[in-house]
Amino acid sequence: MGLPRRALRTKALRTTSISSLSAALVAGAAFGLAPATATAAPATQAAAAADVRFVDIPGDGGTILKGNVFTPAGAQAGQKFPAIVLPTSWAVPQIEYVAQAQKLADSGYVVVSYNSRGFWQSGGNIEVAGPPDIADASRVIDWTLANTPTDPDKVGMAGVSYGAGISLLAAAHDKRVKAVGAISGWADLIESIYSGRTQHSQAAGLLTGAGFLTGRPSPELQQIMADFLGSNLAKEQEMIDWGRKRSPATYLDKLNANKPAVLLANAWGDTIFPPNQYAKFYEQLEVPKRLEFRPGDHATAEATGLLGLPNDVWTNTQRWFDHYLKGTDNGIDREQPVQLKSRSTGAYEGYADWKSVGTATTRIPLNDTEKLLANVDSGANGGIVLLSNALDQFFKAPPTASIPLLPRTFAGVWQSPRYTSGQQVRGNVKLHTTVSSTKPSGTLVAYLYDVGPLGVGKLVSHAPYTFHDRTPGQPFGVDLELFSTAYDVPEGHRLALVIDTVDPLYIEHNPTGAQLTFSSPAADPSFVSVPLREK
Repeated sequence: MGLPRRALRTKALRTTSISSLSAALVAGAAFGLAPATATAAPATQAAAAADVRFVDIPGDGGTILKGNVFTPAGAQAGQKFPAIVLPTSWAVPQIEYVAQAQKLADSGYVVVSYNSRGFWQSGGNIEVAGPPDIADASRVIDWTLANTPTDPDKVGMAGVSYGAGISLLAAAHDKRVKAVGAISGWADLIESIYSGRTQHSQAAGLLTGAGFLTGRPSPELQQIMADFLGSNLAKEQEMIDWGRKRSPATYLDKLNANKPAVLLANAWGDTIFPPNQYAKFYEQLEVPKRLEFRPGDHATAEATGLLGLPNDVWTNTQRWFDHYLKGTDNGIDREQPVQLKSRSTGAYEGYADWKSVGTATTRIPLNDTEKLLANVDSGANGGIVLLSNALDQFFKAPPTASIPLLPRTFAGVWQSPRYTSGQQVRGNVKLHTTVSSTKPSGTLVAYLYDVGPLGVGKLVSHAPYTFHDRTPGQPFGVDLELFSTAYDVPEGHRLALVIDTVDPLYIEHNPTGAQLTFSSPAADPSFVSVPLREK
């Protein structure tokens, strides 16, 4: 794309790919990435209470999809049951949902789980929820109706991550899907891994590495990822179009017309599919709907449920299906539809809609002009994909930085006064500032920290922003939404906004020697708007 420092960027990308592949292997160990043949016998024993069989399902174009079917024990001839179809997550084999499938079958559901095309023993290539994957979902429903005792008017779909995205897309294209549980998924693929016009390199590298390790990426996918990670701006619109085709938000009108009941669940710190895009999508849905956000990273909030342990995400998902497929009066439709779990207290809060979250605000003025040299990581960063926000989930240990020790040559810092009462941050923190650069391209990353008496800042939220084709020295406005969160700032602490130019989570576009200036013109003052829960 003609930017300087290509050799350094190439080296960084190699490092990202190696690190991401290592992370994929670690994640695989945690979430059961093991060949189905090695674990099929124990899984079958665990599911002995229900009739379980492993099957070949013809997908789109006759491509064979490896699957398994759980049927309620003691099913009688002519008896019909609601069915739930579960596409597997990215890089995970067909045994992924065995524990949950067992529970659902014991509760009176036919459950069909299948390995998404291109992965493990299923045929075809990885199409990233493209048209063949959407068609596969319909072919699986066809097979389910023809080969199991399924009530054709009571079909649902659910899944984690990749399975969530495919389920939402299938519901937009197939009217037979009456209810969806989309867990740790995406509504907008571009806003997920290219938010702020910035490549989320660790997330994309992890997905790419895991795809090559466990499946067969299509030639189109290989080219897209090469252009994406290689920062090929000449192909930017082509990549955006590719992502839009695979985004449920693109088919919002079809979803609203089909009216499936949609449950969306995600984690505040999801480094693959950040929460903002889910919240925006939720507000635009005109169907029975529910939105749940919890502490954690990608798929960590629901991970224990995949092991058969008690888990809020899976409990509510089954309650959702019980009500909208079985007609059970369990009250889930009368609860506040937006359910948020605080990162700080672990308590749930209910809201009528997303707009009701964080209706009070506090504003931090960014009055001081800050000049930063680019290309150096100041020490403020968003952490490590999958790991950092999982530590926050389980140990309340988010990424930290010593705010007084951040080098002001490479980081701009603005702080609020100490708060005389606790501040409950809820929703989207918004940054407005004026930037000028000595180069036409650049990247900045904004962080909001909770700063204690000793100056140690705990990360509340952050987000990247990249610009291209700007006139050097010419100021321009920047409006940036940081990733949504629910975090309580204790009494006596303060909030600090930090801006620097390098973060290991992202590809940065600052040419060598670039300098960024952040100012606050009198006619257009810079500020951070922090949404707060009404007291």
